[in-house]
Amino acid sequence: MWQEENNQLIKTFTFTNFIEAFGFMTKAAFLAEKMNHHPEWTNVYNKVIIRLSTHDAGNTVTDKDRKLAEAIDKLIS
Repeated sequence: MWQEENNQLIKTFTFTNFIEAFGFMTKAAFLAEKMNHHPEWTNVYNKVIIRLSTHDAGNTVTDKDRKLAEAIDKLIS
């Protein structure tokens, strides 16, 4: 579940290994590019942490963030 804190939507995704995590990031990158809305994220081994906020709206959470979060969730459901 995405958590809203510090004007960001944040979620941690955990995978079996690095290859699965990297594959997920690749798919998410294509989504982000298509939506022209790019996340802040980190990856260490099998964990990917994604933070979403809209820079053009003063670094706050907007519908753009919620739509990208929903699309990212569909990658793993």
